Amino acid sequence: MTQAINQVAAQVGSIILGKTHQIRLALACLLARGHLLIEDLPGVGKTTLAHALAGSLGLQFQRIQFTSDMLPADILGVSVFDRDNTVFRFHPGPIFSQLILADEVNRATPKTQSALLEVMEEHQVTAEGETRPLP
Repeated sequence: MTQAINQVAAQVGSIILGKTHQIRLALACLLARGHLLIEDLPGVGKTTLAHALAGSLGLQFQRIQFTSDMLPADILGVSVFDRDNTVFRFHPGPIFSQLILADEVNRATPKTQSALLEVMEEHQVTAEGETRPLP
């Protein structure tokens, strides 16, 4: 297991140069199934770090840019009526990924932030009265 972790750290380290300590901390957070808050100046590779970690670990990656007009359905997903089969089909939102980069969460409305917090705490989505587990 240690060898595999070192290989992932080396692979990400070949993409993000000079941030070995930060890469190891991010890997530890992922292995602990936790959440990671990355604060730094613009343009120093926060998105690249998340994308490289996801790629190195074979995880599905999504980046969500939060804005003041975003609704919970924008990240959770919505049901759309299928006329051919006369049923509603759920179309999952970007939150149904294995690694999410939530950018500028503080700009989102309280309802959207609440939806994100449910996902982070309970590892599931409740949309339109139905609970769906996340990958």
